Amino acid sequence: MEVLVALVVAGVLGLFLFGLRRRLIQRPGGTFDCSMRAAPAEDADPGGKGWVYGVARYSGDRVEWFRVFSYAPRPRRVLERPAIEVLGRREPQGSEELALLSDAVVLRCEHKGARLELAMSDDALTGFLAWLEAAPPGQRVNVA
Repeated sequence: MEVLVALVVAGVLGLFLFGLRRRLIQRPGGTFDCSMRAAPAEDADPGGKGWVYGVARYSGDRVEWFRVFSYAPRPRRVLERPAIEVLGRREPQGSEELALLSDAVVLRCEHKGARLELAMSDDALTGFLAWLEAAPPGQRVNVA
């Protein structure tokens, strides 16, 4: 009985910490749901594999990306505005529709030579592209 109570308490505490962490990430504002994965090769068909659900937060000239199912207080990935190049956008295909949120749009990008894909809602995409284009004068912005 004591073991069962300890497991229930540990489970509730774990869920509480997930919620607290997300609340602390969202506290400064400028957050949006955003899944991410390394971009597959052009001729590959990975389907819905590799997508990781996360929360992105604008922070000056950076977007900080946090995994949702993690206790880490720091972002897993930081994308710097001058280094982001948008290569194109597309609708989720095949089993990606099951791996991503229902209204997601996939944005193919390159960041410091690494290709990646971001999946976000249409509203979040509009905000992300506006943030990219609002770079200070003299900064290079590549939006396809």
